[in-house]
Amino acid sequence: MSAQPLTYESVLELIRENSRKTRREMRENSRKTRKEHQEFRRSLKKQGAEFDRRMEEQRAEFDKMRQETERQKKERDTQYALEKQERDAELARIEKETNKKIGNITGSMGRVIEHMVAGDNIIGKFAHLGYVIGEYSRNKKFGRELPEKLDAKGEIDLFLENGEIAILLEVKTTLETKDVYKLIRTLERYRRFSDTKGDRRRFIGAVAGAVVEDDAIKLALENGMYVIVQSGESVEIVPTPEGFKARKW
Repeated sequence: MSAQPLTYESVLELIRENSRKTRREMRENSRKTRKEHQEFRRSLKKQGAEFDRRMEEQRAEFDKMRQETERQKKERDTQYALEKQERDAELARIEKETNKKIGNITGSMGRVIEHMVAGDNIIGKFAHLGYVIGEYSRNKKFGRELPEKLDAKGEIDLFLENGEIAILLEVKTTLETKDVYKLIRTLERYRRFSDTKGDRRRFIGAVAGAVVEDDAIKLALENGMYVIVQSGESVEIVPTPEGFKARKW
């Protein structure tokens, strides 16, 4: 086949054909691009929806865990409060029973000591010191009818009388220095009370205990008071040091 000679028309037709082919390719590429873009957008939307779904699931799981944690904490707090209440009630019961037992023991010992001190035995002991006891009384209360400003009220465990002199005793299961100071204050108040009644007798002090601290003995003797201690089933007056003189209020 022989080659056709090139003419203006044939060149122009070739250009037109190439132009049509190029436009077709461009349209096809444009369609492909739009399709790919749409697919990408659909894929991105799908991924976003999946991400949101997973986030929602995680939030729901987190809320569930938080609620469970709060529930467990509330249960622990409630259980702790109940156990604490039970422990406090049990401790209160034990403390009450213990205090009752101690009170019974202390009261019983105190009554035994008072009986021993107030018996003929101690009266005889004081008689050897020159105090002839005519009568005695226990838990002697005084000054209730007087005004507060006089500070002349109190109670005396044992009150021994011999006419001119009265002996005021402070009796304790365990005698400490604070009990000695208490008796000194009681003696001062009873002196003021007696003055209002025109009672001119003089008063001396004595302390007694089943267990007596050494400091209490020393303090009492330094203040001119007698000390009575338990000795077997009886009682004894602690020997006074040389130069001791009973203090009179």
